[in-house]
Amino acid sequence: MSEKNVAPTGIQADAYAPKDMAHRVETVGVQKAKQDFWTTFGLSVLAGAFISLGAAFATLATADSGLSFSLNRLLGGIVFSLGLILVVVAGAELFTGNNLIVMAWASKKVSTKRLFRNWGIVYVGNLIGALATVGLVFASQHWTADQFMVGLNALKIAQAKVSLEFGQALTLGMLCNALVCLAVWLCFSARTTTDKILSILFPITAFVAMGFEHSVANMYFIPMGMLMQHSLEALSITQGVITEITFYGFLGNLLPVTLGNVIGGGLMVAGIYWWIYLRQKGDKS
Repeated sequence: MSEKNVAPTGIQADAYAPKDMAHRVETVGVQKAKQDFWTTFGLSVLAGAFISLGAAFATLATADSGLSFSLNRLLGGIVFSLGLILVVVAGAELFTGNNLIVMAWASKKVSTKRLFRNWGIVYVGNLIGALATVGLVFASQHWTADQFMVGLNALKIAQAKVSLEFGQALTLGMLCNALVCLAVWLCFSARTTTDKILSILFPITAFVAMGFEHSVANMYFIPMGMLMQHSLEALSITQGVITEITFYGFLGNLLPVTLGNVIGGGLMVAGIYWWIYLRQKGDKS
């Protein structure tokens, strides 16, 4: 090892190369797939809560910023990054990020049964964590801030999401999780917490600013909008926002977005990088 690659403390300071990252993702995928039920479930509930905190933060930041459309979206993306930062640095199991387990599956180091077991547990845990956060944020009366502007913004966000056509939601989900999994992928190049945060910031800001769709974030956004629909209508302060957010609308968004997330993360990122770096059997370099 050359001296230029070593920090004064003796710790290697340069980032991992992409090929090394691929092997790290594969190894972590095997570990995730073999993890026991309660550990996986507990960490997935945390991830649902973490992403929801990022969503709540973004709802607040964009409620009454006075910025232009694009700058308001940019602000929302920056603050939403909190969610994935918490997932990666604090440690949690996020469905969209776990689509990268496809790399270990494609290498035949994880069975199809274990792949879907992990995704199933994590998806349900993420939903529980998100819904619990919805309940806590609602009970806190946070949505009444700035003369109910925060609640109105939550309502508008949810209304826009349930209004998407299936094909549009599918495509937005694909683009979203391509960026989310690229953010997680970049984290595997990192050697410090600062590296990880910077790796997350730009891809996540991009997907939020461009209006792409994240299934776990929507587990917070749409149920919160449903609560706002009834609460703000009861107070007669919807300010003309058309409110047609139903349980079926929630499912109608979640289905195509989830499918799109799997395609975007599992095929467009994990599948492509597996083909580039890991497709040759016995390649351990």
